[in-house]
Amino acid sequence: MSFESLLIHTCNVSRYSEGAVDAYGQPAQTWATVYTALPCRLIPSGGREVKRDLQVVISDWTLHLAADVTITEKDRIVVDNISYEVLLVKLRNDSATSHHLELILQKVV
Repeated sequence: MSFESLLIHTCNVSRYSEGAVDAYGQPAQTWATVYTALPCRLIPSGGREVKRDLQVVISDWTLHLAADVTITEKDRIVVDNISYEVLLVKLRNDSATSHHLELILQKVV
């Protein structure tokens, strides 16, 4: 069984960009889609604690996807029209190469 066959979901990756300014001169917050329909696998993580800067947050989800995607902790993932904030990106390696990315996510409310 290949890793790709385990990626049973699809997701979009959105990146923050400043849009046009509003009536108060502040840039509107917009999220531009940078990847669409990426094969991935979303799994509940059971409330894992993740240290982020000086705070500890509770992660709700783990997402696995191919290692060739450029993604950072400032991006968002959208699966089935639900947005998740990327808390941590981990590159997973096998003995020879980069295998896949494991993302720790928190649901955006």
